[in-house]
Amino acid sequence: MSKPESDPLLLPREAWASRLGLILAMAGNAIGLGNFLRFPVQAARNGGGAFMIPYFVALILLGIPLMWVEWAIGRHGGAHHGHGSTPGMFQALAQRPWAKYLGVLGLFNPLVVLIYYTCIESWTMAYSFFSATGRYFGITSRGEMGVFLQSFQGFAESPHFPAGFGTAYAFMLLTLGLNVLILYKGIVAGIERLAKIAMPLLFLFAVALVVRVITLGTPDAAHPDWNAAAGMGYLWNPDFSKLMDATPWLAAAGQIFFTLSLGMGSIQCYASYVRKNDDLALTGLTTAATNEFAEVILGGCIAIPIAVAFFGLVETQQIAASGAYDLGFQAMPIIFQKIPLGHLFGCLWFGLLFFAGITSSVAMGQPIMAFLQEEFGFSRRKAVAILSMAVFLCIQPVVFFRPFLGEMDFWSGTIGLALFALIEVVLFGWVFGMDRAWEEITRGADIKVPRFFYHVIRFVTPAYLLFIFGFWLYQDALPTLRMSGVAAADRPLVLWARGLMLFIFLLSLLLIGHAFGRRRKTGRTA
Repeated sequence: MSKPESDPLLLPREAWASRLGLILAMAGNAIGLGNFLRFPVQAARNGGGAFMIPYFVALILLGIPLMWVEWAIGRHGGAHHGHGSTPGMFQALAQRPWAKYLGVLGLFNPLVVLIYYTCIESWTMAYSFFSATGRYFGITSRGEMGVFLQSFQGFAESPHFPAGFGTAYAFMLLTLGLNVLILYKGIVAGIERLAKIAMPLLFLFAVALVVRVITLGTPDAAHPDWNAAAGMGYLWNPDFSKLMDATPWLAAAGQIFFTLSLGMGSIQCYASYVRKNDDLALTGLTTAATNEFAEVILGGCIAIPIAVAFFGLVETQQIAASGAYDLGFQAMPIIFQKIPLGHLFGCLWFGLLFFAGITSSVAMGQPIMAFLQEEFGFSRRKAVAILSMAVFLCIQPVVFFRPFLGEMDFWSGTIGLALFALIEVVLFGWVFGMDRAWEEITRGADIKVPRFFYHVIRFVTPAYLLFIFGFWLYQDALPTLRMSGVAAADRPLVLWARGLMLFIFLLSLLLIGHAFGRRRKTGRTA
């Protein structure tokens, strides 16, 4: 049976204009807020240098293998079958109707993360503006800076902002609008152009900040041990006794997921726009290496070292223990007031975070765009209108009710990532078959992929993921499910957040079934 002319698979799919653009876009997808906020906090919380050993072990056994797996799934699904989202990719791998439903997390995870991530991203845009204008200058304690942040968000009253959510809401709308505009422009004119502008600026800002940190010296003569070198030493000198504790190992594996954007569905989507014989081995490895340089070398040389220089090691550990937001939005603004050209460096810091955020958030939106365009045949205009309306409606409770962000981050940005990665590596290595999977990874490769990774992908990575997912389920998911430690007043909001996520999940399943039902009616195959 011939395909009808309206079949979107007959329409030419977009392709990256250049390999550099692809690498920068993939790096932009991976390099996010976690590189400069979450990584230093995780390292500081988990023994400094002791954290780096399990971190690099997880990179080799989880990060790089999963990067190649997701690139290969994406190229196979896109170049061979015309799918830019994981439901179609998974059905093409397994050649079974049930497999498409396993790809639901490739729609659910990026959409839910995009909803709350856009909100955080808007804070970085706002704080870049506040730094340039000196809005927070004159605030000298972390407690007061916390009130400044909460009043900006609308959760507290202060003389710095008018009562209500107006300021934060305006920056949220502006941030969402920029994301929508970039997605509307498409792969080349939107995402690739953004990457070619934002990524060089991101690295330029980061290098400028690193140079500023390295040249600080000892800011407080009364504390000669408070300097950036002491902070870097803390991050890189391992306490080997910490390695007997499971916590750093689990934290390191979790950080690898966050930092490389694994289990999200966005890598597969981006990879679907390469040609079937294009290299993915070297390009995927380059993407991972670029991300690691941004995280370990640049991210590791900014927040923690400068915090140690101004607050000392003990207080820096306390700041890290209280979370990434305290480090990024409370401690750093105080530091910028104590150094020359603080307005400039504050603007660079939050501008860096904004560029890291927006290159990641558009990557989260693209799998949804691809699903709507390719499986339903919607125009780009209609697809972006549907996506933007969905995000706009769902972001409302995130802006107005604090428990939403943490709840959505845990289930989609932690548990969801690990579960999805486990599903895809089993499907790719065992259902699709490891011999075919290896041929897909190595076809057109510009480097020789060590055979060692054949066995890692087949045995080690699934076992590693199963352990991580099981441990998180036991240690974190069950207490979270029971709302342990949640205030009674917040429990209805937590249930509301879960209801919203359940609705998104079930709606995604229904849309997948409807889309592929249309395929059967038109005689299309996976």
